[in-house]
This record gives sequence, structure tokens and C-alpha cells, in this order.
Amino acid sequence: MKKKTLPPKPGRCEQISWKDLDLSFLRSLIDLARKEDLAGSGFRRRAPHRGDVTTRSLITDRHAGRADLISREDMVVCGLPLVPLIMESYGCQRGFQAMGRDGDRVKSGQVIGRFKLPASSLLTAERVILNFLQRLSGIATHTALFVDVLGDSSTRILDTRKTTPGYRALEKYAVACGGAWNHRLGLYDRVMIKDNHLAARDSGSGRALREAVSVARRRNPDLLIEVEVDRLDQLSPVLEAKPDIILLDNLKPAELQRAIVIIDDRAATEASGGITLKSVPRYARLGLDFISCGALVHQSRWVDIGLDWVTP
Repeated sequence: MKKKTLPPKPGRCEQISWKDLDLSFLRSLIDLARKEDLAGSGFRRRAPHRGDVTTRSLITDRHAGRADLISREDMVVCGLPLVPLIMESYGCQRGFQAMGRDGDRVKSGQVIGRFKLPASSLLTAERVILNFLQRLSGIATHTALFVDVLGDSSTRILDTRKTTPGYRALEKYAVACGGAWNHRLGLYDRVMIKDNHLAARDSGSGRALREAVSVARRRNPDLLIEVEVDRLDQLSPVLEAKPDIILLDNLKPAELQRAIVIIDDRAATEASGGITLKSVPRYARLGLDFISCGALVHQSRWVDIGLDWVTP
């Protein structure tokens, strides 16, 4: 089944692609992962030895390595373009062939990549390769479940900033590979006025929200302005300030329906707050523009991918 693709809503959401990622940053993540394995980076105590002591003891450069990456369950693949970058960090410029593309839905037992290179390099890099692929494919697979549940609904499901520190770019990319859409990338690309901003200003009234939107608009004329409300009585004053998006937080489906009628297309609508795979069908037919869901990432699990050696 192909992932759902819809026309973009400019500025409000996007689907990160591989070309949007900074390869130099990804190489730095790979370098950190390699140093964890080979030198004990992150621990105060100095490693008594360096490198892959097991492989160095048993395998010589004359040993050839042939192996397949195998999906051991049905999944959405994500992370295949990382593999050549990982092998590059272990001194191999070539020797990997992807047997598909990120975003492909594959069956259990399917070959998703093939290696032919020195056995010592592949044995040393194996765990780092699998750690990246299993994590990212897990997010993409979990996200695809949400997309499937929404079906042909025009409502788009978005990720959030609830990402693993340092891995936001990759995790948001994995969400896109699963067929969902990406919310703001950080604090820098949208004004998003939430309850804690108002709490810091000692107010949570609708009037205070209206004032906050107006101030944000004057100071950031080139950015989208999104504002969070958690009560229906906040909507009328907020709408007077003409925000681009209204985040309807922790409202029940019946309240959301009333909110959509009140907003009446004067702003985009986004629902959030504890939305899970089990509950998301209740939001699919309400007429929302967006559902934002941190569970796409933080409730995903690693999928099972194996690296099976091929005997010559």
C-alpha cells in the first residue's frame, strides 16, 4: 500500500525528505556512535583497549564479507541512505546495495540491503548500522499505523518536538517516511503561544491570548502565529487577533466539533493532547486540519532487522 500523499499546505506542515538533511551533521552522529563502540565515549573511565577486539583477534583482511539486511517483521523501511555514510566512517567507500527505498512497506523476510566488503569492517559496523535502521524504521512503521487509521480523511497527522535530543532531524524524517507530516522543526520557525507562556505572564484569559497574538504578530510579521486554547470561551477573543493556527488542546471530540464551527475557517485547526493510535479514529471525521501527536516518536518501538551472513 502506498503512503498517503496530499497537496501541501504551505508553511503549516511539510514532509522532510532525505535532501533536507545535513549530511555533515549526520556524519557527526555516526562518529559519536562509532566512538561509543570502539573507545567507550561517554564514560569517565578510560577504555583499557580500543577497537573491536573480538574481530581483530579472529578475522583478517583476507576474509570477505557478504551479508543481507533482512526485515524480520512487516515494516516501513527508514535509514537506508545512512548505511553508506556509516560504512564510510569505518573506511569502506562502497560495498552496500540498497534493495529498496526509505518509505517502502516490506514484508517479514524481505531483503532490504546487501553487503559485499571486508568481513572485519562489516562485523565492526554491524551494531551501529542496525541501531540506526531499527530505531528509524520503528518510528516510520508506527507512524504508518496512524496514517492508515486516518484513511482518506483530509486531516493530517503531525509530529511534535518530543524527539530524542540530537536525533530530531532523523526522527522527523522517519515520521515523513511513515506517511505523516512534520510540525515545526524547532523554536525558531514558528511563534507558538502555549499555556506556559501565558502562565509566565500571569494570565490565561482569552483577552490575554488575544493580546499575546497581536504582540507576536507585530514582532514576527514573517512567521506563522499559532496559539493554544483549552477552553471554548477563549476562541472568540483569540479569533479577533487573527492567528494562523489554533491549537485545541485536550478538548473532547464534541468540544472540538463546536470549536470548528466557531472558528469557521478563520484559522487552521489543530487538535492535540494525549492522542494515541486507539483514540485517533475519533478525530478523523471532525473536519480538523491537523492532529499533532508526540506518540509517533515516543511510543514507537524498534523493529527487528537482522544482518544475515551469506556463505560463499
